[in-house]
Amino acid sequence: MFGKLSYTFSLMSASWRVLRKDKALLIFPVLSGICCLLVITSFAVPIFAAGGLDVAGGEEGAEATGNALYYVVLGAFYLCNYFVIFFFNSAVVACAVIRMKGGDPTVGDGMRAAFSRIHLIFAWALVSATVGLVLRVIEDRSRAVGAIIAGLLGMAWTVVTFLAVPVLVVEKAGPLTALKCSTQMLKHTWGEQLIGNFSFGIIFLLLGMLSLVPVALGALAGSQAALIAGIALAVIYLVLLGLVQSVLRCIFQAALYLYASEGSAPGGFDAGLLGGAMGRKA
Repeated sequence: MFGKLSYTFSLMSASWRVLRKDKALLIFPVLSGICCLLVITSFAVPIFAAGGLDVAGGEEGAEATGNALYYVVLGAFYLCNYFVIFFFNSAVVACAVIRMKGGDPTVGDGMRAAFSRIHLIFAWALVSATVGLVLRVIEDRSRAVGAIIAGLLGMAWTVVTFLAVPVLVVEKAGPLTALKCSTQMLKHTWGEQLIGNFSFGIIFLLLGMLSLVPVALGALAGSQAALIAGIALAVIYLVLLGLVQSVLRCIFQAALYLYASEGSAPGGFDAGLLGGAMGRKA
């Protein structure tokens, strides 16, 4: 486990070096977070009106599968949420690709790239929202077994679509082509390809635990003001950590895509390092 974490830390360091050259990339997850909050706020009342609480608290297979209106509203929420996430992720990937090809990207370059592919992003969001809704229906049919099945299917979907956004951005491919290309790259690159995807989460989870330090110090101070300040610092730290994690993951995806499609390491990444991540078949 520690060997994998060390390996992933090397990949993260390479992604970090790219981010250090383009710190403005952090604006994209900020905008994404704000827009996602607006989407959640906009759909809170419609989901409640459509019987969201009844479905959440209902018996297995009862309200969950019978409330069609609820699933229609939920599907629309998934679509809007995925669209926002994919739009700004596409902007990050576009900037990362420009940087790794020797260019000097700007926030405007990322936004223009995302807007020029907005129809493709919407189509991919529609596909992802449909899959997400199907998984939710499966989960709601049986809270115990359904959750396990939906979780496994969700993991499989994450695996096969890992490089879909970079394909969409670089090749301007439609959703089906992006899915096909991402799957083909997975078929030709096996082993530890997804170490960066999942192990990044482990490392950032460990980093996130540092947020407990200011809270603990505030509690030990014995002052309510100190405790509140500690909690505020912890929240700010976690938000910043989440922004960095989001950008690094997109940079890593872009680097893996370029390596898989071109056969050579992009700027800022070592070929041996990416070769280990991809686990290329003989």
